[in-house]
Order: sequence, then structure tokens, then C-alpha cells
Amino acid sequence: MKKAIIIIAVTLTAVFLLLFGMWELMNARSFQVFGGLIDQVETEEKVVALTFDDGPTHKTDEILKVLADADVKATFFLNGNMIEKNPEAAEDIVQAGHEVGNHTYSHERMIFKSYSFIEEEIEMTDKLIRDAGYVGDIHFRPPNGKKLFLLPYYLKEHDRKTIMWNIEPDSYPEIAGDAGQIVKHVNENVKPGSIILLHVMYDYEERESLESVVRIIETLKEEGYSINTVSELLEYR
Repeated sequence: MKKAIIIIAVTLTAVFLLLFGMWELMNARSFQVFGGLIDQVETEEKVVALTFDDGPTHKTDEILKVLADADVKATFFLNGNMIEKNPEAAEDIVQAGHEVGNHTYSHERMIFKSYSFIEEEIEMTDKLIRDAGYVGDIHFRPPNGKKLFLLPYYLKEHDRKTIMWNIEPDSYPEIAGDAGQIVKHVNENVKPGSIILLHVMYDYEERESLESVVRIIETLKEEGYSINTVSELLEYR
């Protein structure tokens, strides 16, 4: 009886450690099993990348105006299904000279998915991005930053890196509802080589990302930072 209890305890502990390890791996911002992952760039130059996830939506023109007024180029990680719904918005992003990245077709979390599912999600979106007129490198960012084994393996096989981030102010509920807090979070955490993630193209009442973008750009420039696309930032590696 005692031996059986020990075996059960050891088994449960092993299962717990395995699940905990998978959870940590799935959510890791700076590590994955296969291929390259970039959450920031090691540089002494005061350069950062400004990135926007999801969309495009009917709100795209608002962020494009903000960026145009500030003379800033950013990287938009777009979803294929949203490009299909808003093709003109995707074309507007391209024509404005911004970088476009792949954020999958459906925005489903790329964990516990088959290799063929992952392949189809990425390649469908690549095609839609090209159809919108984009001709540069197409970087990839996983929805919600989730990845385990097959997604990084696919990216490694296709010589593509996982682009993450090291600053995500509007991902925290206690920060997202206040533009001032978003700006404060960026100012307190930014450093040379940072990749900043924002969500600006939805009608989330609790989010003030769009308003904060103007102030983030202003304060970063005041601190002597140059704001770039992901590809431009990678040149400083």
C-alpha cells in the first residue's frame, strides 16, 4: 500500500512538472525549442520598434494618420481573415510604407495544432499580404505569443524567426484603460532595442492605445529614440 502511494505521488509530481514546463514554454517571451526568437535587440543605439497586432479593421485609417503626422514607420502584424474583410485597409498600410507581418489567418492559438494547420494558417496569410501589395520580408508573430513545438519547428524549416516583444502595456487590464498609464509603462521599461506591442484597431472601451500612441512617440523622440520597423531594428543586431 505504501509503495503504491509513493508511485502515485511520484507520477502526479511528474505530470505536474511536465504540465508546468509546457505552460512556461508556451508563454515564454524570450525562449522556444526550435529556431530563432527575438523579443528585443541587443544594441547600445537608442532605437526601438513600434508594432501593432491584429486587424486590419475600420479603425486602421486612424492609426495611419497618427503615424503619418509623426513621420513614423511601424510594423503591423495582420490576420488573414481580417485582411479578407478589410482589403483596402491592408492596402492602405502597405501604401503608407509600413512593414506588414503575419499574425496567422484565424488568430487561433498555435498550440496543440497539426503541422498542416499551422502551415495553412501562415501560408494563406502570406498570400493575402502579398495580394495587398507588400513586397518586403514577412515576419511572423504568434497570436498571444503562444507556441510549443510544431510552430517553432515550421518557422525554423522555413528560415523564419519568431518576433515577440518586451513591452506590452495594453496587455495589462490595470494599465490598458488609461492612456497615461500606458505611456508611463513604456517610458519606465523602454531601453535600446525594445520591441513595443500595442493594439489600436478595435473598439475596446477599456483600451486607450490609440490615444497613447501619440504621446508614446512624442516622449520617445524627446528621449532621443529613433522609432523603426522590426526589419530596421534587426539591422542593429
